[in-house]
Amino acid sequence: MIDVLKVIEKLKTVLSEEHNRKIFDKDVANELEISQANFATMKTRNKIPYSNILDFCAIKKISINWLFYGQDPSSLIDSTDKYWIKFFPSLNLSAGGGGEHNDEDFEKLEIPHYFTQILGSSSKMENMQAIRVTGDSMEPTLNSGNIIFLDTSKCDPSRDGIYAFSSENGLFVKRIQKRVDGKLDIISDNKEYPKQIVDKNDIKIIGKIVGLFGQIY
Repeated sequence: MIDVLKVIEKLKTVLSEEHNRKIFDKDVANELEISQANFATMKTRNKIPYSNILDFCAIKKISINWLFYGQDPSSLIDSTDKYWIKFFPSLNLSAGGGGEHNDEDFEKLEIPHYFTQILGSSSKMENMQAIRVTGDSMEPTLNSGNIIFLDTSKCDPSRDGIYAFSSENGLFVKRIQKRVDGKLDIISDNKEYPKQIVDKNDIKIIGKIVGLFGQIY
């Protein structure tokens, strides 16, 4: 298990070198955009705010392997140059509302080689994107704040699964099933939200969800 206290100390080291002063817990909480109360609770329960730390690493150009596992970034040059994906830190895939998709507004998210095996051998890194989920309509499968990984080469909704797609109402992530009449069922895993039926030409599939990174509630 990753020790949150060790991760926090490394974050303090990064911020101390950047600001040339001693860094306190409140400074780390502010950088991660977490309230001091929630930050204190995470320390006590050894809960790591993965989504916030991913954003921090993307902005500061910090190796996730170094932060979590203590690996020397210089030893990762060969692998991280090969294994990176587009991460859209300012974009939310809505499980309820909607959003805009801009292919140019991304950060390079470096990931270790072994993580590619989790995403599936059929998914090539050049086809992968990482986007944050917001909203509760896909709970308990996807929680608000999760970072999800989607394969943009898998855009055939005739294969049941969870997809990111755009429509005239915005950008969404939902479970999609093909109907016998050729139309599509748009399904929220949270049963409080009703199923929708759409024509396949009314939406544009961006990619299939193949993995996620974040807390499970």
